[in-house]
Amino acid sequence: MSLRRLPCPREFNAAGRLLAVLCHLAPVVALSLAIVCALAPRLAQADVVLERREDRVDVTVEGEPFTSYIFQGHAQPILFPIRVPGGETITRSWPMVPDVEGEAHDHVHHESLWFCHGLVNGIDFWARKHAAGVPTPRIEHVNLRVCQSGPQGLLEADNRWCAADGTVVCTDTRTLAFSGDAAAHTLDYLITLRADHGPVTFGDTKEGTMALRVRSALQPVDAYQSTGAVGKIVNSSGLIDGAAWGKPARWVDYSAPIAGRTIGVAAFDHPTNLRHPALWHAREYGLCAANPFGIHDFTGAPPGSGDYTIPAGGTLELRYRFVFHTLDAEGARVEERWQQWAHPKSSGGPAPSIPAAPSPPKDPSR
Repeated sequence: MSLRRLPCPREFNAAGRLLAVLCHLAPVVALSLAIVCALAPRLAQADVVLERREDRVDVTVEGEPFTSYIFQGHAQPILFPIRVPGGETITRSWPMVPDVEGEAHDHVHHESLWFCHGLVNGIDFWARKHAAGVPTPRIEHVNLRVCQSGPQGLLEADNRWCAADGTVVCTDTRTLAFSGDAAAHTLDYLITLRADHGPVTFGDTKEGTMALRVRSALQPVDAYQSTGAVGKIVNSSGLIDGAAWGKPARWVDYSAPIAGRTIGVAAFDHPTNLRHPALWHAREYGLCAANPFGIHDFTGAPPGSGDYTIPAGGTLELRYRFVFHTLDAEGARVEERWQQWAHPKSSGGPAPSIPAAPSPPKDPSR
């Protein structure tokens, strides 16, 4: 870029003097504009910020709170609270926050958004029912590998699955990518389960697995003494509300009119996942969980049909996406978003924020 001064007029009446000043300033203005243009891409990279604290990582998008990854103080890592653009919350606040108006106090183990399962080598990591004062199974945070801000936020953490007596059953690494725009906040959730302490069997039970519990307004019906339910469930097959429970689907969406506008959440199952499309533990009282293992409970197949064993030294990788959106499923283009995420090349969509595995794992039950 040339910063040559422009020729200036010789007559210095009032107008001429002003023009002369502008002419001499032209190179400075041009240089300033060049600097701003050069910095613009760098400034745009700071739209997702991850701030590490003692027990959590707080996530903001364009300065607005999105969520917090909480890795201490709970039976497993959770994400809470979770907000759409504009600040409205999506997930239930109890039991993390007591006595929120309209919220039911059922299923104390439903903690906003989490990953665990109810039958892992025979151990219940889901409900963890126990007598008072007795130790329970836990998924313990080990370390935070990555905590990175940028055009998308990236978090990677290691965890260990411990039986009530402290014995390590298996371990996992969770890679979470956070992004957003004016229409939606997006969470990509990749978990790699490792059988590094012997074989690990994820048993056939409906109690699991990649789960969230929505707030009362997003429920289609009130239940367990909740109030204010005005929501709608729809899945990728077009099944509505209770009809979506236990059915295979690419995605499931909950939406409702809240505070003068419609908001919702869509949960996506990836084609590379075990037994895709997942069976969904999608309840009208607000639980939404993708479960690749609960075949008996959902379909009536013989008990144990959904058991899946990771051999000693092996891994199982599962990936999901959550889109916390404005509008309903149709308005938010949920099916289009799923296609762009699952098949980015054929759909012309952007590359996935966490690269996909080349193919689904082998399923001995099929």
